[in-house]
Amino acid sequence: MLLTLLLLSCSTTKFVPDGEHLLSRVHIVSQHDRSLAVKAQSYIRQHPNSKWFSLVKVPLGIYSLAGRDTTKWGNRVLRRLGEKPVIFSEKLAEKTRENIQRMLLNDGYLHATVDFDTREVGDKQVETIYYLHERNRYTVTSIRMETDDERVAAIIKADSAVSLLHTGMPFSIDVLDAERRRITALLKEKGYYRFQKDYITFEADTAHYSTNVGVKMNISLFRDNNSYVYTPHKQYRIGNVSFVSGAGLRLNSDELAACDTIEWDKYRLLYKNEIPLRLNVIAQNTYIEPGELYSQSVVDRTHNSFAQLSALRYTSLRMEERPNSSILDCYVMFEKSKRRSLSFELEGTNTAGDLGAAASVTFSDKNLFRGSELLSLRLFGAYEAISGLSGYTRDSYFEYGAELSLRLYGGVLSSLLPLESQRRLQKSSTLFSIKFDSQERPEFDRQILSGAWSYLWSKKAQSSHKFDFLDLNYIYVPWISDTFKRDYLDSISNRNSILKYNYENLLITKLGYQYNYNSSVGAGRDTQRTMFAVRTNIECSGNLLRGLNSLFGGHRNSEGQYTFMNIAYAQYVKGDLDFTTYLNIDERNSFVVHLGVGVAYPYGNSTVLPFEKRYFAGGANGLRGWTVRGVGPGSYRSSDSNIDFINQSGDLKLDCSFELRSHLFWKLHSALFIDAGNIWTLRYYREQPGGQFDIKSFHKDIAFSYGMGLRFELDLFVFRLDAGMKALNPAYHGKERYPLLNPDFSRDFALHFAIGYPF
Repeated sequence: MLLTLLLLSCSTTKFVPDGEHLLSRVHIVSQHDRSLAVKAQSYIRQHPNSKWFSLVKVPLGIYSLAGRDTTKWGNRVLRRLGEKPVIFSEKLAEKTRENIQRMLLNDGYLHATVDFDTREVGDKQVETIYYLHERNRYTVTSIRMETDDERVAAIIKADSAVSLLHTGMPFSIDVLDAERRRITALLKEKGYYRFQKDYITFEADTAHYSTNVGVKMNISLFRDNNSYVYTPHKQYRIGNVSFVSGAGLRLNSDELAACDTIEWDKYRLLYKNEIPLRLNVIAQNTYIEPGELYSQSVVDRTHNSFAQLSALRYTSLRMEERPNSSILDCYVMFEKSKRRSLSFELEGTNTAGDLGAAASVTFSDKNLFRGSELLSLRLFGAYEAISGLSGYTRDSYFEYGAELSLRLYGGVLSSLLPLESQRRLQKSSTLFSIKFDSQERPEFDRQILSGAWSYLWSKKAQSSHKFDFLDLNYIYVPWISDTFKRDYLDSISNRNSILKYNYENLLITKLGYQYNYNSSVGAGRDTQRTMFAVRTNIECSGNLLRGLNSLFGGHRNSEGQYTFMNIAYAQYVKGDLDFTTYLNIDERNSFVVHLGVGVAYPYGNSTVLPFEKRYFAGGANGLRGWTVRGVGPGSYRSSDSNIDFINQSGDLKLDCSFELRSHLFWKLHSALFIDAGNIWTLRYYREQPGGQFDIKSFHKDIAFSYGMGLRFELDLFVFRLDAGMKALNPAYHGKERYPLLNPDFSRDFALHFAIGYPF
């Protein structure tokens, strides 16, 4: 606050030359439609100095702190960190006026005009105001097409049901241009390889004293640039399909002549030294068929299919037109990547003040069976000193394990799909993995053996799907400390059913599906003002085993649970939904909203969810006024014991966050945030009083926090430091319930260091 006051006290016009003015504000006024004023914002050629959080021009204030002597190091640093004043330019203002007027004309306001005016708002400061005079908007009353190419005309007419043009629509040049692109894409799907949108032009016919427009679409014939002869457009077919490996990514006759050649089926392979992939793998990833009409989507699908193969480093696709014919020979050219790699990772950890270290080594083979299979073997280990425990023989935590995974591109499922369905897939792969993890703590030893079989696919770049056919987790607890068992598992006064359940041998057999969508993928920051991302997940466990027990009977343990090979198995269903939307306010500021909902229900063979499947609240990605697992469930108040993290978990989660993000300077960004949410249990548990969800009163258990964060954005990482304060704590009553009005720094403050954005 002191820094902001200091910057505001600086003269923002210190470096504004005499006779010129600082551009303080740009305002757009629309007579009829406010949305046009919003749309016109993107056509402004000169913006005022940027503001932190859209409120204060701090970068300009930093620049103004500098002295005039640029030979001094301090002045140069302040100028680099700050932002020099934006001097009003009448030339750029006139250009903005022209751009906005052109925008209105393109939207059908054919008699629209735009005026601008300037007004002094302080010493050497002006604001610019643009006035939009839209007048009447024109409407399309007739549409006709004119061309001498009958085959092209027939294709367009057959697809007219999905045309973007129709009578009664507002006249819009943007829509006309979109229709040009649509028709061009349609014709490229029908074999018209050389067709470009420039062959399509529109004529608009307007009548006096009327807002009606007649639209005529002209499709010109193909023009040979050498002879300037006009002919109907050619409809091309695919000739030879050849693959080139090790000869570069350009068609070079000398390089091709030096290659060895293999011909099989309807394809030909030209290669140097060695064949990087099996021939059937090359064929499976090729969707271009000799003799078929040229199709741009099939070409793109083939290119994307080869580009995703980890065995290949570069991929390029070339089309060669045979002289005096309508035949295209296709060349798929690729270079292999380095097959094997070895990587190391080393990190330091800090868990509530307990220091430790973790390390891992990973071996990868990107072409195990010459089918671009990705094999990965990871060995890992971790150590952490644990303080604050008494009565235990160990004072440290040690973990080690190994993970082996194999990713097969395509897989069995995709090969069973019809050809058209395969072509709609952007990517598909099958993943097998097995993992062993051993944990040795002062309280217990815990070993986890897991194996998974998953199928991943996507039809669009923005979305992806994952189906877990089988995900097995066997949790084995070979040793529990006598102190831990006596104090928490067997003690009548401290006996905890939730805790006890999670320190018994358990089998989890999960079946699940996950869907992700991100509208920003493939779209630049400037192309979308609002973007959003959705992640959904649903899973269940134990149903197949329970069905077998029902059919054939089964053994029950002392707790009344059915077992498989003398191991109790978990039975539950769980679903999650995460939604995040981003609103780009301007180049330096954005507003982000995140909503997360999750519910899991144990049933049948389980009365308690496995600990790994339970929800928790608090931490760097949730309620940032609390530490990890520091809030909930409901109004439950922690007893601050060493094992209370078990009780601070639940079956239902609701969280919502609002962030106002701002680029400060250089690579430093900041955010103001408000978080709300909590977790609850669906059943009543004696150990978690106040934790059960009640539809009538759950709103009273919503926790609130607020704070500010700093983010250091590098090319590959984002380092984040968030400081959060509790605003409403449902675990307390009286004035302690509202830390916003009665803050206690030692009780209500939390500091989080993390890598990456919270959402």
